[in-house]
Amino acid sequence: MILDMAASALGDRQALCVRGEGPTYAELRLQAASGGAYLREHGEAAIFVGTSGPDFVSAFFACNWGDVPFVPLNFRLANDQLHQQIERVGDAVIICEPAYAAELERPGRKIVTTPEWASIVAAPPAVEATPAEVPEHIALKLFTSGTTAEPKAAVLEHRHLAAYILSSVEFASADENDVALVSVPPYHIAGVANLLSNVFAGRRIIYLTAFDPAAWLDTVRREGVTQAMVVPTMLARITEELAGAESAGVPLLRTISYGGSPMPHTVLERALQLFPETGFVNAYGLTETSSSIAVLGPEDHRKALESGDELARRRLSSVGRPLPGIEIEIREGARVLPADEHGEIWVRGEQVSGSYAGLESPCDEQGWFPTRDVGWIDDEGYLFVEGRADDTIIRGGENIAPAEIEDVLLRHPAVLDVAVVGIPDEEWGQRIAAAVVLRPGHRVTPEELSDWSRAQLRSSKAVEIVVIREELPRTETGKLVRRHVLAELLAELADDDGPDLG
Repeated sequence: MILDMAASALGDRQALCVRGEGPTYAELRLQAASGGAYLREHGEAAIFVGTSGPDFVSAFFACNWGDVPFVPLNFRLANDQLHQQIERVGDAVIICEPAYAAELERPGRKIVTTPEWASIVAAPPAVEATPAEVPEHIALKLFTSGTTAEPKAAVLEHRHLAAYILSSVEFASADENDVALVSVPPYHIAGVANLLSNVFAGRRIIYLTAFDPAAWLDTVRREGVTQAMVVPTMLARITEELAGAESAGVPLLRTISYGGSPMPHTVLERALQLFPETGFVNAYGLTETSSSIAVLGPEDHRKALESGDELARRRLSSVGRPLPGIEIEIREGARVLPADEHGEIWVRGEQVSGSYAGLESPCDEQGWFPTRDVGWIDDEGYLFVEGRADDTIIRGGENIAPAEIEDVLLRHPAVLDVAVVGIPDEEWGQRIAAAVVLRPGHRVTPEELSDWSRAQLRSSKAVEIVVIREELPRTETGKLVRRHVLAELLAELADDDGPDLG
């Protein structure tokens, strides 16, 4: 429906830009029809293994057109993990970039390389597929990132994705010169939701398949990008690239949206100064909720930066207010908590699936989905997310959010990145430990960082163990894989010599 509407109203408008060329919306609809006819005949699903770009776009819409689930996989996974996920999908056409074809070959599998796929969608279909018209059919299966446990295959139906787009995007609202730059991978819900949002609005889309801050800035300037989407680690690298500059020099860039993981205050404040004419949007959501469920808009960002009011500045740490049609509750067990009390975040709405392939849904009888994130809502409805429930540190009976301590450590001039975890302790339950990445050219001792945290936090929240790392384990969308940090620290503590304190 979304592509059909865009093609009908904006058929001559360019949909994608690849080195200055790309299909119009009318041509993209023809590609979807050709690819949909092929997929309907050859498989019960389509797996995509590759980077974001025209093949991802045509494959996604072809699946929708042909009424088969689209399953993008993380091409950076180890081979055994990729094969495990392919087997879990079942009978499927595997569309992949040529570099992965030989490794993915197995008896009985149908492999289509992206050059072959481009030929398929370019040819008129022998039997034209009609668009899927059953809202309850599966549109998308996405494996979760697995930052705290093994990945699960989240299932999103057409009705979930459509509900998100129809409630958050105005149809054909983009000007013919509007250009969106997308730097997130196709196997992340943000990649799929952003594609649908841009198509429904009618923007020209440019994909940056390999992120580099200098290349990102060059593309924004050269192509006149008006909207861009990044994850916090990308924005941090962009601000580092602009070190010493007073402005980013991107006058046409109206909006930068970010999300996927917590944004350090220092990075956001610097970015707001470097992009003075750009509106910043923080979007919070999950795979299971078809992307964003809450948004902090440009006005709130600027007000927080410029205001001397402590409450307004505090809201820069929030993810904003719920989108239309979304309900959010903070719970402790079965009890719904009032404003300003901390607990687990639950969400309900038409865009919320909360369903996993082969598993029972965790939603309750009223359709509420437990996000497994912890946080709180203030008295004006702003949502603050403190992290995963599994990440909460319990020290001496006190619940401590790692994000609060990480934010303090990131304010130290020598600290580039940090991860805080709880180490088991017989006396206190858990001790607070931090893995720290230093800025190039900076030196600081673990003891100095521990003292820094103690000077700004209560003693119960001060970091007791600090280790220096070259880098931290993160997903391609910037999410910290905290369980890997904890496992490494526990392994070091198990050694006779204890952890390397840098």
